[in-house]
Amino acid sequence: MTATLIWILVVLVLIGVYLSWTAGRLDRLHARIDAARAALDAQLLRRASVAQELATSGVLDPAASIVLYEAAHAARQSVEEQREVAESELSQALRAVFAEPQQVEAVKEAPGGEETALELAEAVRRVPMARRFHNDAVRAARALRRHRKVRWFRLAGHAPFPMAFEMDDEPPAALIERAA
Repeated sequence: MTATLIWILVVLVLIGVYLSWTAGRLDRLHARIDAARAALDAQLLRRASVAQELATSGVLDPAASIVLYEAAHAARQSVEEQREVAESELSQALRAVFAEPQQVEAVKEAPGGEETALELAEAVRRVPMARRFHNDAVRAARALRRHRKVRWFRLAGHAPFPMAFEMDDEPPAALIERAA
């Protein structure tokens, strides 16, 4: 009888340790999502800021400046529910403005344009990477949260279900080619 109780106690302790380890892993994944989201937000803000700076610099033609400024301003001022759409529209505006390699050359020829073009190219190049890191962390947390043990024992606590950030982040080809 005593041996049976000891074995039951050992099994319960092992189950408790396993559940505790799983809850810790889930907590680390949620922390990773938060860090990745902060990095993504920083890259999106950097891209919008550089685009807005370029739009107000007078280097671009007036129509391109207006399109780029409005898209960058909308991306910076958007509420969370509209953020993906606003950022996608900024990506589309960047592709429209820098569709031709001549536009990139015109920016580079302006005083301080070389640095601005490189900074914008770096910003548009980093956004897809930051979004990929965020979405990978979300995917891993979702996979773990789908397990029965996580749902049955409520190991996720009150943390909201992680959502991926889906947007059009394709950079303008002419900008990336010329800046490299």
